[in-house]
Amino acid sequence: MANRDALRAFQSRLASRLQAARTTGIAATWLAVEAGEGKYLFPLGHAGEIFPWTPPQPVPYTEPWFLGVANLRGGLYGVVHLAGFAAGTAGAVAGTEAARMQSRLVAFNELLEVNCALLVDRLAGLRGAEAFAAAEPPGADAPAWFGHLYTDAAGERWQEVNLQALSQQPQFLSIGASALHGA
Repeated sequence: MANRDALRAFQSRLASRLQAARTTGIAATWLAVEAGEGKYLFPLGHAGEIFPWTPPQPVPYTEPWFLGVANLRGGLYGVVHLAGFAAGTAGAVAGTEAARMQSRLVAFNELLEVNCALLVDRLAGLRGAEAFAAAEPPGADAPAWFGHLYTDAAGERWQEVNLQALSQQPQFLSIGASALHGA
């Protein structure tokens, strides 16, 4: 009975928030996340379901940023440590229980046809263009999956990540350890 009441209360709060969002005229464009030292913006149309931290099953002979596979709501997803992939290093999962409680797995939208979830350290909410004071196009040496670099009013810099472009990058799709490829 308590679960049913809690669900009704949650649905009511959610409906109220959705209605308030419609009436303010402010549209969210991105899901803001933090991973390692980076702050990232995922286009809402590219991001899928958000899951709590679920330890993946390790897969041998893969890149260090590929953490393994996890069963998320009955589907098998590859788990990529976003900060590790962006830096080209091993993905270190948060060490403390409190930090792991904030970690989330953000799945790619199913329309992108990639069963993958990115491990992020923390969700920072939804953002719209009005949340930023300036924007810069990606630099010539930026990865193909980087979008604009946005600066908010506090001076924090947020990197837009085109998840569709990321899902098509050969280095993202090639999870086999570099040593196996003769590198």
